[in-house]
Amino acid sequence: MKVDFNKSGGLVPVIVQNNETLQVLMLGYMNQEALDRTLAEKRVTFFSRSKNRLWTKGESSKNYLEVRDILVDCDQDTILIKANPSGPTCHTGSTSCFKEETNKGFIYALEQTINNKIDSNDSTSYTNELFKRGINKVAQKVGEEAVELVIEAKDDNDELFKNEAADLIYHYLLLLKTKGIKLIDIENVLKTRSN
Repeated sequence: MKVDFNKSGGLVPVIVQNNETLQVLMLGYMNQEALDRTLAEKRVTFFSRSKNRLWTKGESSKNYLEVRDILVDCDQDTILIKANPSGPTCHTGSTSCFKEETNKGFIYALEQTINNKIDSNDSTSYTNELFKRGINKVAQKVGEEAVELVIEAKDDNDELFKNEAADLIYHYLLLLKTKGIKLIDIENVLKTRSN
């Protein structure tokens, strides 16, 4: 990875994006030393212009930004970091420093929650319990939820319909996990059909 720090006096802007939801979380600046530490520790470290030192996001709040991917733009003078936040990113308690609270992309965060409950073998989790019962039980639950959604679609209660749709999506994501398939794999299939 080559970054041109000289173009702007030793610092380059860094955009941090939630790896799961793709929501923009914050903007900071890095010098070479901050980038090196970020690469070594897999936690976002900036050069703080106000503190005039390296600053790891979350060093006081413990709301770290765990690095998942680092990209450099075509001019090699801006960095994009995809990270998993361990809490609110903004010091105000907001998810994003841009005060954008959105549910867009939440389905990927939900997919990760399902994965975590299963991968950690959470014994108190309904999700993990159903997963352990096997593909037949998970597929049966998806079928039940689909039927319930169709029944609610014929009625006029939008709240019940939305709840059944949410149940179906949740169990569908669990079925994908059971099959070892990710939601992005399904998106890729849909994308090939859009041409």
